[in-house]
Amino acid sequence: MTANSAISVKTGKYTGRSPDDRFIVDDEQTHNTVDWGKINHQFPEDKFDKLLEKMKKHLEDKEIFVFDGFVGADPEHRLPIRIITDHAWQNLFVRQLFIRPSAAELESHKPEYVLFSINDFKSVPEVDGTRTDVFIILNYTKKIVLIGGTPYAGEIKKAMFSVMNYSLPQKGVFPMHCSANIGKNGDTALFFGLSGTGKTTLSADSNRMLIGDDEHGWSDRGVFNFEGGCLRQSALISIKKQSHKSGMQ
Repeated sequence: MTANSAISVKTGKYTGRSPDDRFIVDDEQTHNTVDWGKINHQFPEDKFDKLLEKMKKHLEDKEIFVFDGFVGADPEHRLPIRIITDHAWQNLFVRQLFIRPSAAELESHKPEYVLFSINDFKSVPEVDGTRTDVFIILNYTKKIVLIGGTPYAGEIKKAMFSVMNYSLPQKGVFPMHCSANIGKNGDTALFFGLSGTGKTTLSADSNRMLIGDDEHGWSDRGVFNFEGGCLRQSALISIKKQSHKSGMQ
């Protein structure tokens, strides 16, 4: 606990993501729908199943922490999720990052995706088929994500956003890596750019309401934040009909 009452966590050598250790299961559904290459690495179905069972066995006598919630502020397109971690602080992270359900929503919550982030579980590359003992594996068919060996919590965030990026276009929704804000007259502005190029700074305008600063969806209903907010804010903002006609300018 720091002097200003924030929790400070050391993640060791993993101070960022491990993109070379990120995989997508190659199966009947994804074989022709994923752009395989340097970014999207293939992972065998059978290896995934075996690794999942090993992780479950690892957790049998362990205390775990579970978060049930949503990704996506639009009720029509939000994704119900369950995040299972072996460290309490990571569950606090996802509780702050994603959308927390109401008491009534929690009663009927049925996760569509389950993500395991088990920091203390490491793979054996020569046995499990991973590149190193760290892995982030997305199974879009079984709707399960496995993360192991890395305590960097940003892997959880980006894994769930990858799920949204894969699934939303099939529903006619455009996923975007951008910040967004809205003016008093309902005019929405989008700020695109790589991480660290100033999206958050540009969207933080005292004369405009912030929608979010990182990941959004654009549907026929409007632009909505994937996260539970930025700087304690979250919103679903409708775009005026004429904005759809004018495109992305």
